[in-house]
Amino acid sequence: MPQPSKPVAAYKPKKGEAYMSPAQLEHFRSILGSLKTELSHEIDRTVHTMQDEATVFADPNDRASQESDMSLELRNRDRERKLIKNIDKMLVRIDEGDYGYCDKCGIEIGLSRLEARPTATLCIDCKTLEEIREKQMAR
Repeated sequence: MPQPSKPVAAYKPKKGEAYMSPAQLEHFRSILGSLKTELSHEIDRTVHTMQDEATVFADPNDRASQESDMSLELRNRDRERKLIKNIDKMLVRIDEGDYGYCDKCGIEIGLSRLEARPTATLCIDCKTLEEIREKQMAR
């Protein structure tokens, strides 16, 4: 997952501070907002670059290389577009008071996990179990 260009300092909870306090929610809203802005700028930059570089090459190898590069760029931007949708969902969860809690078991996801992956919806235990199941199904 891309990181915001200006990293937000890790949140240091105050002694006795409740999990997902208003200050913590605002911290994560800030992280998600800057990440969304950064991704949006990348998508816009790619669109402009592709428009500027849209050249028709006579050589089939050059044309194939350009199409391959554009295809890779478009896949990356599609992944980023999906991440923006997830960020929007997380911002709604913050507004609804559901952010920071596991979708499966309901326990706290944890500040450090959310710092590393602000769009996480599963606690580390549920995510680990999900990955184990995926590996077993792939066999």
